[in-house]
Amino acid sequence: MELDPRRTAFIAVHYQNDVITQEGAFGAFFAEQATAAGVVPTTKTLQEAARAAGSTVVFTRVAFQPGYGDLVGNFPLLAMVGQQGCLVDGTSAAAIVDELSPQDGDIVVTHQRVSGFVGSELDTVLRGRGVDTVVITGVATNMSVESTARSAGDLGYRTIVVSDACSAAAPEVHEASLASLGMLGEVITAADVLAALKAEVRAA
Repeated sequence: MELDPRRTAFIAVHYQNDVITQEGAFGAFFAEQATAAGVVPTTKTLQEAARAAGSTVVFTRVAFQPGYGDLVGNFPLLAMVGQQGCLVDGTSAAAIVDELSPQDGDIVVTHQRVSGFVGSELDTVLRGRGVDTVVITGVATNMSVESTARSAGDLGYRTIVVSDACSAAAPEVHEASLASLGMLGEVITAADVLAALKAEVRAA
């Protein structure tokens, strides 16, 4: 596999306290598998390599204003946000987990839909940086990761999903989503991505 780091963005989807920590509002759904799969340390390794190679690191986070005036709960998943009173912008619960704190030069995109591209500046920011390839990690594989990947593909990006840097509520759900994504983009391991980045750095 080949990657041009300067034209590649690494998108980390919903690594937020309310989503992937045991104490979070959605922790009962996603925390156990996120921990078992080791998505946070794997993503951290990928991000460190991406920054060193000159790639763009992006975090997408879903968050809403107090009172939820910007929440459209037509999806059951989004309706649950209002019901549970979670993911309020400006709170620690909606923040990126400490282990993956954004670094200087990283981009943080806040949005209110399942896909990070819908209703946000993500596409504009990436195109402004000359990005044509996205490498996606995050939670949950079958929801926001898949939705963001599908949007990326429809917008014309080369779309790569890192199989061992994503997780869902259950392993079989994760695997089923990856099977679908394999027809819409590339599904590869973190080791494959790291090898491609190292090859480019050596060749530079």
